[in-house]
This record gives sequence, C-alpha cells and structure tokens, in this order.
Amino acid sequence: MKTSIVVVEDNEFLVQSIKEKLELFADELELIFCASDGNDLLAKLEDNYNVDIILMDIEMPGMDGIEATRVVSENYPQINILMLTVFDDESKIFNAVKAGAKGYLLKDEPPDKIYESIKIIMEGGAPMSPVIAAKSLQLLKDPDRLDIKESNEDFSLTKREVEVLVQLSNGLDYNEISKNLFISPFTVRKHIENIYRKLQVNNKMKAVKKAIRNKII
Repeated sequence: MKTSIVVVEDNEFLVQSIKEKLELFADELELIFCASDGNDLLAKLEDNYNVDIILMDIEMPGMDGIEATRVVSENYPQINILMLTVFDDESKIFNAVKAGAKGYLLKDEPPDKIYESIKIIMEGGAPMSPVIAAKSLQLLKDPDRLDIKESNEDFSLTKREVEVLVQLSNGLDYNEISKNLFISPFTVRKHIENIYRKLQVNNKMKAVKKAIRNKII
C-alpha cells in the first residue's frame, strides 16, 4: 500500500518542486492533495482525512504551519507531520516539535532525503536535517539559552472577549456569564463566536487551552 501524502505550501513554485520530488517515488508515495495554508488544510481534511503524512511549511498566510500542526495533532493524531521549511531558527524548531511535528527538514534537501524521512516517520522515527538535529541537541544541552515563546501571534481579542474567556475557563455557562458581566446571553454568545473565530478553534475547551497557552488569560 502506498504512503498517502499531503503538501501544505503557499508558494506554487515550491509546490511544483515538491511534487516533482515525490513523483520520483510514485511506486510508494501517493500525493492526495495540496493546501495553501492551515485553514485550507483543515477544510480539506474534513472531506478526506485518510492521510499518512503531511509535509508542512511554516510561514503561510492565514493559519501558519505551527498552529496548523497543533490543530491537526489534536484532531487527527493518527496523521504524521513532517515540517518542510526554509526556517532553521531554534524557536521555530522547538515550537514545531512541541506542536506535534514528527520531523523537521529544510526545503533544500534532495528527493531521496525526503523519501527516506517519510519512511523513517512511518517506522516511528523522527528525521531531521543535520543542521536541525545539531540545533536540537544544543537546545537539549542548554534549554535556558532560548527564550521560548508559544506564539507571537496577535489574536486581537477585546477586553470584553478576554473577560468572557476568563469566565469560560472557570466553567461557567452562558447564563452565568451573562449575570456576572451584566450582558445578555445573546451578547455572550456573540462574544464566544468571535473568540472562536479569532483563536481559530471550535469549542470551549480548545479556546481556554489556547488562551492559557498564549498567556491571554
């Protein structure tokens, strides 16, 4: 059975380059679809989540690769994610792995390296480009050298939306939040809809977890 692959990349030239590399191993690898960013990926996974490995870029418009990795890992834990990017800075390596990435390659790797990395992941390993592996080892030796940040993203939540999030984190329902903040249940619902949209989540638990992780509350 072929290994099913998805490519997440916003640059069409690079998409074509990756396709050409994968086609060299067409007997064993099957490209299912491509996505232009995390939002596009999640929409397409709703229709077809029978995927073995996602080759994930980091910097993309909309939802970036690290956040997409986090969401996919939470919702589709059976899918393996291999970062394929130009970025080799330590914070991105750390955050990608923490988000759930199983491997981290630079885009200039030759086709056989990408193919071997896919095989390694399918066998339970964690492939990395040599420079990435070296930086990862350095982080393990001296974790204090890096000021790790969960995210630099500005979610632009209003003061009232943060207040509603705090209430949600305390386990309160719409009516209880309404009474505590002196607003209508309808207004509470609208605030929560806005919170979900800005945080790119679809339920209370994920919203609270993401808010805590990004030090919003």
